[in-house]
Amino acid sequence: MDSPAVPQLAVRARDLTMRYTSDNPETRTIAVEGADLDIVPGQVVAVVGETGSGKSTLAKAVALEADRRDEDSPRITGGTLEVLGTTVRGIGARKRGLLRLGVGYLRQEAGDHLSPRLTVGENIAEPIFARDRWFDQDEAGRAVATLVDAVRLPLSTMNKYPHELSKGQRQRVAIARALILEPALLVADDPTAGIDVTVRASILDTLVELQLQQAFSALIVTADLGEVRRVSSHVAVMHRGLIVGAGELDAVLETSTHPYVQSLSGTLSYLAPNP
Repeated sequence: MDSPAVPQLAVRARDLTMRYTSDNPETRTIAVEGADLDIVPGQVVAVVGETGSGKSTLAKAVALEADRRDEDSPRITGGTLEVLGTTVRGIGARKRGLLRLGVGYLRQEAGDHLSPRLTVGENIAEPIFARDRWFDQDEAGRAVATLVDAVRLPLSTMNKYPHELSKGQRQRVAIARALILEPALLVADDPTAGIDVTVRASILDTLVELQLQQAFSALIVTADLGEVRRVSSHVAVMHRGLIVGAGELDAVLETSTHPYVQSLSGTLSYLAPNP
């Protein structure tokens, strides 16, 4: 049997423009304007920028969280976005649901959004049974145990409840949950937000190790410039809704003439690449 065709790009955005709907014209602003972005299969791209730069909005679109009916969902109002070879703008609910199986989404402070009524193991396994309620429970348990170990948690954690864990541990559970369906693409929106500074590096290192093992593509949003080199050598810099620099990090820092990117050079250029 022939293998399914692999898209040339995991993510392809061209002139992508997004806004949030609002009755107040002062808040009905464009969040992302004319963004172009490519992520090839197996590549990790870090999206960096100040608060309000549009990076989380871009992440929502790539994670298929745009154009939903709730008020917090941004709207794609211009350009095109393709995720895993599928056009996202105007996508129907059924097709979105199928595409979502290939996209893992780690929302901001995802560890705080685990179901308090489910054990850690049940939280991680939930996407499996949402996809197929008849899935073999023993097989699901083995998959959960493998990921719990991979995110550096004791297997005994599976029987605990989220409130029994530290914030950093809950974030590791959320990472495992986002990866339980072995997605081709992971979107992680500020994965260390709210995490104690002493464990942030280990959270990022866990993501990097899992990406190397599973070879998924990833878009990782960060507001901490010091985290960029730790997760990727490729970056997209956002400023006021625009991508003002994209490509290999050192090349972006050395060649960009945009004032915001130039202001980052002094912060980032001294950082040694992650070994």
